Amino acid sequence: MTTQLASRRYLVDIDSISAQQLFTDCLVIGTGIAGLRAAIETAEHRNVIIVCKGKVKDSNTFKAQGGIASVLDEADTFESHIADTLKTGCGICDEDVVDLVVRQGPELIEQLLGWDTEFDLAGSRVATTLEGGHSHPRVAHAHGDETGRIIAEALIRKVRQNSNIRILEDFYSIDLLTNHENKCMGVIGWDNQRGPQVIWAAKTILATGGVGRLYRETTNPEGATADGIAMAYRAGAVMQDLEFVQFHPTTLYIAGATRALITETLRGEGAVLLNNKGRQFMKDYHEAAELAPRDVVSRAILDQMRKSESTHVHLDVRHFDKAYFAKRFPWINELLGSFDIDIGKDLVPVRPSAHYMIGGVKTDNSARTSIDNLYACGEIASTGLHGANRLGSNSLLEGLVFGKIAGQAVSKSTKATAAHLKHPLIKYQIAPSDRTRLDADDVRNSLRALMWRNVGITRSDQPLSEAQEIIRFWQRYVMDKVFDSPEGWECQNMLTASLLITQSAQKRQESRGVHFRRDFPDTDNEHFKKHIELTR
Repeated sequence: MTTQLASRRYLVDIDSISAQQLFTDCLVIGTGIAGLRAAIETAEHRNVIIVCKGKVKDSNTFKAQGGIASVLDEADTFESHIADTLKTGCGICDEDVVDLVVRQGPELIEQLLGWDTEFDLAGSRVATTLEGGHSHPRVAHAHGDETGRIIAEALIRKVRQNSNIRILEDFYSIDLLTNHENKCMGVIGWDNQRGPQVIWAAKTILATGGVGRLYRETTNPEGATADGIAMAYRAGAVMQDLEFVQFHPTTLYIAGATRALITETLRGEGAVLLNNKGRQFMKDYHEAAELAPRDVVSRAILDQMRKSESTHVHLDVRHFDKAYFAKRFPWINELLGSFDIDIGKDLVPVRPSAHYMIGGVKTDNSARTSIDNLYACGEIASTGLHGANRLGSNSLLEGLVFGKIAGQAVSKSTKATAAHLKHPLIKYQIAPSDRTRLDADDVRNSLRALMWRNVGITRSDQPLSEAQEIIRFWQRYVMDKVFDSPEGWECQNMLTASLLITQSAQKRQESRGVHFRRDFPDTDNEHFKKHIELTR
């Protein structure tokens, strides 16, 4: 660990007396499914401020296509969903958490329906489809491939109707504030209109989402820069399973264009993968072929790309009825049309991209972190649900369930009001740096390329060591600076999180789930059937 990373508690100078200040019972950081659901639940008995660094719709949830997994069909069972989740998690799921999440799914989806969430229906029931790793069709969709947007809009409507919730957009949370007992007291942040601002909160819920922007190829929106992981790490929270970064096998590959996710529901409904010779190849890698777990499919595609020295493989949807495709996958249909891809004649070029952070801030089954007064839910949290590999469409389910759990925990706490806060004097001064200032944009771009190359779908010891060496070099010239804009703070957070991920990946000397080591290709249950934790 570099001296700059180990000693730097806050990214900016802080004077809590002179800063503009707000007060709340509960602060929620993030406006994806977990943060919104947490705010709704908390607001039953407490006042809430919910902040996001962009607009309220700028979340991974809003972009989610695939759906939300839950036992909604009479032929399906909780036991089957639990078994599928445990199998996919490769031996290190928390079975109690899996049971907890799976059993709450149907009730919370019914609640979403009551909040006017427009799920696709089959008669009077919510329609379900099959995805890879599931033994039963249990993935619910809304407007075809716009599930995340429809759920998010329903939750946003619910939030805006609640007078106990205040939304602050364009508010960048820089650091969690802690007192001398290391209890979380709120955040220091940057309001685009008002400048630096302290929000004092009796309880704080982290729901900041993922880390996809650490990688050159990603499905994630621009805001997914690992801010929550870096903030929590600096505050002293325990991190867990950061080596488990899930790559989505199929994102649209058009040279020069932003990667766009092509939902695996297409494969669930019959789309097949072809290599550049037009041959189906997935049965060479797994008996479930196109419906194999995502890590298997991603590695298979990568192997085919390497063998043929190509930039992508192809998804064949030519046998789909065009009218059905346009209705069932309206967003993808429009996307492909914008690149003049005719689904009746053309193959769809695809390749894997970074998609989901399985690890994160360690929590218990009440969403509590290792820091008093700090909770975490959604993709930022490591709850133990996913183990070493997330089962498709369990992420929205986890965000929904643990958002509610976090909100309940705060709402029922006897010391969850701003009136109970004793605001400490926080005065933090960072010494000026005499080192050269690197261009933050250049560092970000180089870091993303490095992470893709050295800490990507397959890993080995030497590239992981080299990545740490390079990241530490950048840190010497970036972590000692004081920036005055989100771009600079994001760069610092990305360097911090990238080093932690790389260290975790090097510590796990085996292959398990989404973590594949070329130099340790076997699963080692004797030494590594456990979680890897890091803390400051």
